[in-house]
Amino acid sequence: MPPVLPMMAALGVMPTGADWAYELKWDGIRVIAEVDADGCRLWSRNSRDVSGGYPELLGLAEAPGLQLPAVLDGEIVTLDENGAPSFGLLQRRMHVRDPRQLAQLVVQVPVSVRVFDILRFDGKSLLEATYDERRALLESLDIDDPFWEVPQAYPDGEQALDLSASTGLEGVVAKRRKSRYLPGKRSSDWIKVKPVLTRDVVLCGWHPGEGNRAGRIGSLYCGAYAEPGGDLVLIGKVGSGLDFAMLDLLGAELAGLEIDRPPFDASSIPGTDRRAAHWLDPLLVAEVTYSGWAADGRLRHPVWRGLRLDIDPESVLV
Repeated sequence: MPPVLPMMAALGVMPTGADWAYELKWDGIRVIAEVDADGCRLWSRNSRDVSGGYPELLGLAEAPGLQLPAVLDGEIVTLDENGAPSFGLLQRRMHVRDPRQLAQLVVQVPVSVRVFDILRFDGKSLLEATYDERRALLESLDIDDPFWEVPQAYPDGEQALDLSASTGLEGVVAKRRKSRYLPGKRSSDWIKVKPVLTRDVVLCGWHPGEGNRAGRIGSLYCGAYAEPGGDLVLIGKVGSGLDFAMLDLLGAELAGLEIDRPPFDASSIPGTDRRAAHWLDPLLVAEVTYSGWAADGRLRHPVWRGLRLDIDPESVLV
């Protein structure tokens, strides 16, 4: 089990004032890095050990200035040819554990980790320290390396949001300077502000494509849970943003998940569409962008961003 669960940010509007600091929101995989004399272990936000997928990051245990044992919070990213984080590229790494494949991907799709918090240092817990205290310690360590770095924090939220948009990032996280670290909690002491809306969806089925998508997936039925432990409900259908490479990947991923009946109440779907659909055991999560909610409770203009294998379907709520 990981030493601590990550603190999560609430979605909201940009707070202002001297009580807040602002960090860029990186488009990658959240990890807790546990570093001690035995090495480095990387834990996803749903408590999976993902160390085996990112061997180039395990040298963090030897970073100068890092007194062990230590626990760090950060985001694994991979950059495109323009230097912007690409979640699409990162997906090429998320599935792979075979050492021979990894040896090639380390060169073809290199990753790094943006370290934005420190939760333990020299064996001492920092969970009760304020954000400013933790941040000051983190910046003093001078641990930057080609494979890990401490990204800058900004005093002005609008400046940070403009920088985020201009560099292809997905927004800003505003953090209350006096806030403590709350493991496993989603808190308004951290507020994520996005220039476009994004959310997680549960993949519940797919509709066959037509035209140049004939023989492939045309669109995917998206669901979310009405409440923890409650019923799965349909919240939309996404087809935009899926290129042929992703359609082929999804075809392979979804092949073993087909079931006979829809996993939600499908009475609102026309009968011809229901009969053509391939329904799925709701075990996979994806991320989409969208422009808002329609009156019927469906996502407006959803666009595919990628699979999220680090997120449990049961945690995806309306």
